[in-house]
Amino acid sequence: MVGALSGLNEHQVLFFALVFLAGLVAGLVGALVGLGGGVFVVPILTLAFGLPFPVAAGASIVSVIATSSGAAAAYVRDHITNLRVGMFLEIATTIGALCGATLVAFLPTGVLFLMFGAVLLVSGVPLIVKHAEELPVGVRNDRLATTLALAGSYPDAQLGKEVHYQVTRTPLGFAMMYLAGLISGLLGIGSGVFKVLALDTAMRLPMKVSTTTSNFMIGVTAAASVGVYLARGQIDPLVAAPVALGVTLGAALGAKTLTRLTNTAIRRIFVVVLLLAAVEMFLHGLGVKL
Repeated sequence: MVGALSGLNEHQVLFFALVFLAGLVAGLVGALVGLGGGVFVVPILTLAFGLPFPVAAGASIVSVIATSSGAAAAYVRDHITNLRVGMFLEIATTIGALCGATLVAFLPTGVLFLMFGAVLLVSGVPLIVKHAEELPVGVRNDRLATTLALAGSYPDAQLGKEVHYQVTRTPLGFAMMYLAGLISGLLGIGSGVFKVLALDTAMRLPMKVSTTTSNFMIGVTAAASVGVYLARGQIDPLVAAPVALGVTLGAALGAKTLTRLTNTAIRRIFVVVLLLAAVEMFLHGLGVKL
C-alpha cells in the first residue's frame, strides 16, 4: 500500500465519498468533451489527494475504461459515433498505448507532469481559433477515407436535421492517433485530448462526432495498457474502485446531456477544461505549489 494511503482506515468513508464525487464530475465532463475523465482524475488524485503519479495514472486508466463503457454505448445507440473511423484508428492508438505503458517506468514524475501540461496546452490552440464553428465546411474525402468508407452522418437534435460529413487527411489522423496512444500509456489519461484534436482538427469531423468517437476509442486504448500497470502493482483497488464508480455514473449523465448541446458549446467547454487542467499540471511539474 502506498504511503499516501497509510491513514485510509480512519477516514475510509470520507476518502471514498470525495474520490467518488471527483470521479462523478470527471466522468460527466469527460463524456461531454471526449476526454474520458482521465485528464481530470490524474490532477485530482495527485494534487488534491497527494497520491504518487503511477498510482493516479493506474486508477485513471481504470476510470477511462469505465467512462468508455458508460458513454460509448449511448452514443452508438444514438448513431453519433463513427464506428468505422474508430476501429480503423484504434490500430494506431493500441500500438502507441503499449509503447507508452512500457516507457512510463523510465521517466521521472516531473517530466510526466510537464509533458501532460504541454500536450494539453498545444492541443487547445487550434480549438480556440475555430471555437465558433458549428460544422466543418469544404471537407472532401481523401483517397483512404473513400476506400474505407469513413464518411457518415448523424441526427443532430439541436439543428433538427441529419448532418452528413466527409473525412480528410486520414494518414495524418492515423499518425496522431499513435501519439494519442503513446500519451495514454505514459500518463493514464485515455488520450482523449489528442483523439479529439486528430478527429476534429486534422480529419475535420463535426465536434459531436469527434467527442463521441473518442469516447468509443478510449476504452480500447486504455485496456491495451492497463495490464502493464496491473503487473507493476500500480492499480490500487481502494483508489480505482470509487473513481471508476463515480466516473461511470458521471459518463452516463454526460451522454444524456451531449445530445442537447450544440457543437459550438461542446467545443467551448472542451477548451476551458483543457486549459485549466493544462496550467495546473504544468505548474505542478515546475514545482509551483498551488
